[in-house]
Amino acid sequence: MPRTASIRRETSETRIELTVNLDGTGRAEVNTGIGFFDHMLTLLAKHSLIDLNLKAEGDLHVDSHHTVEDVGICLGKALLQALGDKAGIRRYGSATLPMDEVLVTSAVDLSGRPFCVWQAVVPSEMLGAFNAPLAEEFWRAVATHGAFNLHVLCYQGQNAHHIVEGIFKATARALRQASEPDPRMPGIPSTKGVL
Repeated sequence: MPRTASIRRETSETRIELTVNLDGTGRAEVNTGIGFFDHMLTLLAKHSLIDLNLKAEGDLHVDSHHTVEDVGICLGKALLQALGDKAGIRRYGSATLPMDEVLVTSAVDLSGRPFCVWQAVVPSEMLGAFNAPLAEEFWRAVATHGAFNLHVLCYQGQNAHHIVEGIFKATARALRQASEPDPRMPGIPSTKGVL
C-alpha cells in the first residue's frame, strides 16, 4: 500500500494543505510565505526522501510563529497517518551531521509516544522572516503530533543558519532511516505487538 497522507488544517490564524509520500524521491513543492522556512522544508524533503507538497497561508503580519507551528502539527499528523500500523519499518533512526562549525545529532523512535528533548542553543536571530528559535517549536510540534520520540543535540555551533540547517538535515536523515522498510522485520517492531 502507498504510504501517503494528506492533511488540511484551517484556523483563524492559518490555512494549511499538506501531502506526504514516505516512499518518494525527496521532491518538494512548498510555499509558506517564509523564505527561510521553505528552504528548510525543501532540504527536509531532500534528505528524508519524503515527497512534500505544502501550501500554507498564515497571519504573517503578526509573525511567523503560528504558521511554523501549525505546519509542524500538520507534518506530524501526516507522518503518523502515512506510517499506518508501522509494520515492517526500522522504527529507530539517528544521524550525526556536520554543517561547517556545527555538529548535531538527531535520534528518532517512531514509538507512538510523543517526546521531544531539545539540547540545542539557537541564537535568537532573524533569518529573513524566520526567528531561528522557531526551529524548536516546529520540531516539538512534529514529534508531538507524529507521536514519536525526538532527541536533538547540538554539540557546537555559533551561526544560527548553520545550526538550524544542521538540525533539519540530521532529523530528516533520522526520519528516513526510521521509516524505511526493514526486510528482516515483517511485523510490528515491538514486543508489545503495537506501536
